[in-house]
Amino acid sequence: MGASPSSPSPSGQVSGIVLIDFRASVIWLNRVPLWYLQFISNFQVTAHNFTGKVDNASLSDEELKKRLTKEQYYVTRQKGTERAFTGEYWNTKTPGVYHCVCCDTPLFESSTKFDSGTGWPSYYQPVGDNVKDKLDMSIFFMPRTESLCAVCDAHLGHVFGDGPPPTGKRYCINSASLKLKPH
Repeated sequence: MGASPSSPSPSGQVSGIVLIDFRASVIWLNRVPLWYLQFISNFQVTAHNFTGKVDNASLSDEELKKRLTKEQYYVTRQKGTERAFTGEYWNTKTPGVYHCVCCDTPLFESSTKFDSGTGWPSYYQPVGDNVKDKLDMSIFFMPRTESLCAVCDAHLGHVFGDGPPPTGKRYCINSASLKLKPH
């Protein structure tokens, strides 16, 4: 079903990447001990590197609480979800680049946005490696892949494998985590 994490490093810390095949997720998860699921949820599923010049990633929680609205803080820092069809960008067609509301990292080009019918802004591809993905086990019977800003770890939304070509991915993103900079 997946690869095991690497063995402990000389410093005694375990690091590695865990890959899981979700096609048989419910059956498979019922046979896995809870301690193992908690263990693997500490590993990052897919990591990407960011090469930008942004230094806003070091903002404290207190600074972010002052800077963001309550909804933005709830979504990006507490892994919340805005209600469908209520976000600022779910139906926006303005050309530009969508940036992280916390650290200003460019995340998605408007040219990769499409109407998924879900009520959240959807994109088929992030800008470069500025978005990372992580296993989300917050709903036990429905493992998902969480999308995070690669710079500041802001929760953006989730990515699914039912998107359009060329990637086949659907990044379903909360508007509250984004800031559009029009061209």
